[in-house]
Parts: sequence; C-alpha cells; structure tokens
Amino acid sequence: MAGGLTIVGLGGSLARVSHSRAALQAALEGAEAAGASTQLLDLRELDLPMYNPDSAGPTGSAGTLIESSYAAHGLIWSSPLYQGTISGAFKNALDWLHELGRRDPPYLHDKVIGLISAAGGTQGLQAINTMEFCVRALRGWAVPYVVPLAAAPRAFDADGRVRDEQVEAQLETLGGEVVRVAGRFAADASLQRQHECDEAAERAAAAG
Repeated sequence: MAGGLTIVGLGGSLARVSHSRAALQAALEGAEAAGASTQLLDLRELDLPMYNPDSAGPTGSAGTLIESSYAAHGLIWSSPLYQGTISGAFKNALDWLHELGRRDPPYLHDKVIGLISAAGGTQGLQAINTMEFCVRALRGWAVPYVVPLAAAPRAFDADGRVRDEQVEAQLETLGGEVVRVAGRFAADASLQRQHECDEAAERAAAAG
C-alpha cells in the first residue's frame, strides 16, 4: 500500500537557511525510501498571509496548503522552537487548516502525523508538545516516535544540510514510521472516504 500513499511535509521557517526545513526534508526522504510519494510545503516559499476567519476564503498558497494537507494520507510537521513553543509562521499555517472544519470528514480526521522540532538549546520537546495538542484539535493521530532536535546547529552544516548521521537516521526513521502507520489506516476501509481524498487531490492540483 505504501506505493499509493502521499506524505506531505509542512514546516521550516522564514529563514534562508532553516534547520527545521532541512530536518523535514530528511524525514521526507525516509518516507520516500519507504515507498511513499512526498510533497514539501515550505513555509518560506508559501509566504502565507495571516489567517483571518472573516476573509473571503483561501486562495493561492493558502489554498495549496489546505488542499494538499487534506488530500495527504499522512503528514510530517517541523517547526523551530521560538520562545518555548512553535514559531508564529507555523502556527499561522495550522490556523489556515481551520478552514477544513466544514469538510466531511472535518479537519485532518484520521490522518497520521509525524512531529519534528529544531531547537538551539535542549528544550525541543516543548514545541513537540504544542504540536501534539494541535494534532488532537485537528482530529489527527500523532505517531509516538517524535524527533525533538536539541542543539540543532551542531547537527547541520552552514548550508542547512544534516551532517550528524545519527540525527539523519532518526529523521528517516520518522518518515518511514509515518508511512507504515498511514498504510495501516489506509488499509482499513471503515476509516476511508476515498472520494474525499480524490476530490481534495483535484482541488490541490487546481490550486497549484
């Protein structure tokens, strides 16, 4: 089933060189090695407007974010740790997913989500904890295996590439774990509304 799965990576930061983005790319490589197709939603490239519930509706990059996330079988989220929690840019991206509340099924219902944080110090788990609350609010399932990167600058080179083999292995393991669990969910027909995934994929293609 892995060959038919799509895993979407959401995250990074607005910085040109982003440890959280590099970590996310490594995890997506692990998902690809496990047989899934992947898509990277880089917050720097998306350049999302601030979420406003009174706006006319999502267009452009916000539409791409919403439809790609809804069409995915699983997701991997990655955020830097700012002031003890996820970044404002990452939280804004999650706020845009509030638009999925009127879908059937709503939000990220029964989607499998892997979590990564990149911290300059030793408190990376704080961002992971925040993301876990968000996963539950959006009705998804966080895989138990998480990657809170402490002292992230030591694990990456000046261009943002992973240089620590152990960290790289952890990230690739997370990607493979998301694929494994997403495959279990996809194989259970009682959890699936395939027409919704197909329609979301069509909307994602149109938004792009």
